[in-house]
Amino acid sequence: MKNSIPLSLHIPEPKYRPGDTPDFSDMVLPEAGAVARPDIATTPRDMSDLAYQLIRVLAPDGSAIGPWNPRLDADVLREGLRCMLVTRAMDDRLYRAQRQGKTSFYMKCSGEEAVAIAQAMALDRDDMCFPTYRQQGLLIARGYPLLDMMCQVYSNVRDPLKGRQLPSLYSSGPFGFFSISGNLGTQFSQAVGWAMGSAYKGDTRIAAAWIGDGATAEADFHHALTFASVYRAPVVLNIVNNQWAISSFQGIAGGEQTTFAARAIGYGLPGLRVDGNDFLAVHAATTWAAERARANLGATVIEHFTYRAEGHSTSDDPNRYRPTDEAKTWPLGDPVERLKTHLIAYGEWSEERHKALEEACAAMVRATQREAEAIAPLASDKSARTESMFGQVYAEMPWHLRAQADALERM
Repeated sequence: MKNSIPLSLHIPEPKYRPGDTPDFSDMVLPEAGAVARPDIATTPRDMSDLAYQLIRVLAPDGSAIGPWNPRLDADVLREGLRCMLVTRAMDDRLYRAQRQGKTSFYMKCSGEEAVAIAQAMALDRDDMCFPTYRQQGLLIARGYPLLDMMCQVYSNVRDPLKGRQLPSLYSSGPFGFFSISGNLGTQFSQAVGWAMGSAYKGDTRIAAAWIGDGATAEADFHHALTFASVYRAPVVLNIVNNQWAISSFQGIAGGEQTTFAARAIGYGLPGLRVDGNDFLAVHAATTWAAERARANLGATVIEHFTYRAEGHSTSDDPNRYRPTDEAKTWPLGDPVERLKTHLIAYGEWSEERHKALEEACAAMVRATQREAEAIAPLASDKSARTESMFGQVYAEMPWHLRAQADALERM
């Protein structure tokens, strides 16, 4: 039968463009404490509704409500707050350094600090992380030297990666931080493979991986979920839905039709959807998923519902594709302010102490930046230049590369 109705193609478009007034009043947000917390042994089928809800713990007045409340000690929360402030201060300084021409590139995680830092504190120190370029908080929370991070950004002679990576694409095996790939999506497959290997060896460590909403449209994402499901890999698969890829909104990757957490259902995996600006909710969901993995119950997909407050990178101008003030109207607020409000509400913090901590973190970051900027660039050190080209690749350097390295040193 001939179709009498002309067909039309749906092209997803964000609700607001530059010049529009953003309004999120129609966004459905469950109250804090409204979502049930299942046992870790619950089958994915019996908890599929969690992929469409939103786990929240922090109420507007700062109180912690409901079954997902992790009941963390105040010292743990203060440390989480400190790590978020250090991350934010470092982002601010290095962003300005790039704008001053001191480095070529930088990527901020403004508005998303709670994701990496709360998760780092919920995972064990030996668990292996496969991050994107917006999880610098993992390293900061694990105590990685801030100076080493800055030296990598500046690509000076103390750069731990010897100029092999773009600025802010960190790597540290001893700190359980797998080398960041600019080709997003690959880390999901790598994390699942690492987790399968850990289980195959009878190890006790699990893996965790992060991608953005846009990378869920990549084939690597689906390959990873297939293997994670079939082999019950002990891995936590995080989707950071910050609403925007570099210039396209999350609807282009499928977020307009359903939640990203719902993609877990088709693979027989549990999917959790979490308020990514709620430090306590992120910590609780990660703890639940990690406990499930350690009990040999398999992988969990977590969608962190958050907002990228700044540009995708220093190469991006978000004002060209979204309203300038959209981040300020985001209904889930700022993760730093929300955790601060929580601590104050319980008598464990104050505005004065918060201001002092902000200033102390900023001063420490400034001092570290000055130290990094005083170190000579990598290109000025001939021996370092040779080592970065030939070293740290083979356990024993082949004779032909040794001959080339020797020839270069004689030049």
